[in-house]
Amino acid sequence: MTSRELFDRAIVVVLEHEGGYVDNPADHGGETNYGISSRYNPGVDVASLTREEAIEIYWETRWDGRGYDGLPERIAIKTFDLAVNLGSKTAITILQRALRSVGFRVAIDGVLGPETHGAAGRVCENALLAATRSEAAGEYRLRLARDDSQAIFAEGWMERAYS
Repeated sequence: MTSRELFDRAIVVVLEHEGGYVDNPADHGGETNYGISSRYNPGVDVASLTREEAIEIYWETRWDGRGYDGLPERIAIKTFDLAVNLGSKTAITILQRALRSVGFRVAIDGVLGPETHGAAGRVCENALLAATRSEAAGEYRLRLARDDSQAIFAEGWMERAYS
């Protein structure tokens, strides 16, 4: 499978979680459309953003060349989905903590390099996916504990963590 084909599968998951246009004052990303936020994409008119434009923004700025395509398919999709919501460094750190929890001693540095790719390719994918879900839920719980203004997002975050 090519990188673009894997991305095309991953973006379906991301867009299911992100939905369309939202301008929630509690959202630290500000105005958002398809998960593309005005805060992190200041040159984009998110209010008029089309689905196709959002997909290309994700491809160009969040996927292409980032190494997700070197992971097993379901792990790549999960990690990318978490990266969209939590940032790539945090998502990769979650993956690395999950690898540790299934017995692989990898550095927890938020870098998707050869060590993380190698371990992810050798582990039971089902076990790693379960561990990644658990680590993601833990990350979301920590965020909620640090900032109770985000409680409005708790249900969606937990659903995302365990999907």
